[in-house]
Amino acid sequence: MIIVSACLAGYRCRYDGKIKPDPDITALVKSGQAVVTCPEMLGGLPCPRVPSERTADGKRVLAKDGKDVTDAFRLGAEETLRIARLYGCDHAILKAKSPSCGVGTVYDGTFSGTLRTGNGVTADLLMKSGITVEAKD
Repeated sequence: MIIVSACLAGYRCRYDGKIKPDPDITALVKSGQAVVTCPEMLGGLPCPRVPSERTADGKRVLAKDGKDVTDAFRLGAEETLRIARLYGCDHAILKAKSPSCGVGTVYDGTFSGTLRTGNGVTADLLMKSGITVEAKD
C-alpha cells in the first residue's frame, strides 16, 4: 500500500482550493493500491487557506499573513504517519515543493517563488520513520 497526497488524487484540499489530479495517482487510488491524505487539512487547516512556507531554518511554518502554523503542520504530519502505519504503507508519493509534502525542494519562506533544498514537515517525518518518499508535481 502507498500513501499519496490527496491533492494529487484530485481531492479539493490544496491551499488555493483548486484541483490538479495526476492520472497515475488517481489510478492507484481507484485500484485500491493507495490511501489518500492531506496533512494540512488533517492538522486542522481549512481549504482554501493562506499559503504557507517553511522558514529557512526549517523549524517553523509561517502563513503569508504572518501566522505561525507550525503546530498544524506537525499534527498533520503525525496523523499522516499514523495512517501510513495503519495501512502498512512503506512508500509515499507526495506533492512536490509543498511545506508539508515537498521532497528535496521546498519554497524558501520568503513567498517570492524561490526554492531551496529541504523537505516538507510530513515528508521529513515519514522519511525519519523509514518510509520511502518521492515527490510528484
